[in-house]
Amino acid sequence: MPRGTGETRRYLAVGLDCYLCLLVVGLLLHSCLRAADAGVGRTAVALVAQLTALSFANQVLLTMAVRASAGKLIMGVRVIRLPDAGRPEFRRLVLRWLYGLFWLPLQPWHHLRRATAGPPTRERLGGCPRAAATHADLAGVRQVHRSDLRSYREAVARRRGRHVRPDAAGGPAPRVPWHTG
Repeated sequence: MPRGTGETRRYLAVGLDCYLCLLVVGLLLHSCLRAADAGVGRTAVALVAQLTALSFANQVLLTMAVRASAGKLIMGVRVIRLPDAGRPEFRRLVLRWLYGLFWLPLQPWHHLRRATAGPPTRERLGGCPRAAATHADLAGVRQVHRSDLRSYREAVARRRGRHVRPDAAGGPAPRVPWHTG
């Protein structure tokens, strides 16, 4: 099984996703509301609706199509299903999206709460399941680096005695010289 990607890469991908989503929605909202003079309530509803729709399209639909959201594509991260490293299905991706939608905004609060709670107990320092948890979330998917996924697929194919085309493993398609003849 490919190992999970590091937290820095994951958080950068989340940050890129948020930035791209806000940028696109901001541009859409600016162009839509400039033509029509709308109130604050109508603007807020339009903003939340567009952010939710674009977030769903990015995190669920794009991930179904190419195994990564826009930010993850930029950072070279792919999303796989556990335990077989297959393509995650729609239900898992929706659960993952909902989990991220409600989990991510609470992280500053959890961080502040942990900081004021004092030092962790000794048993938590050594091997807390949460601290040693893999990069799987509640939906049973893992985020892995693209090259690790490619290497894993090639190793599984060699073990089974099959050859994997580089383009099927996520790499560039092989160059085939044109034969004249």
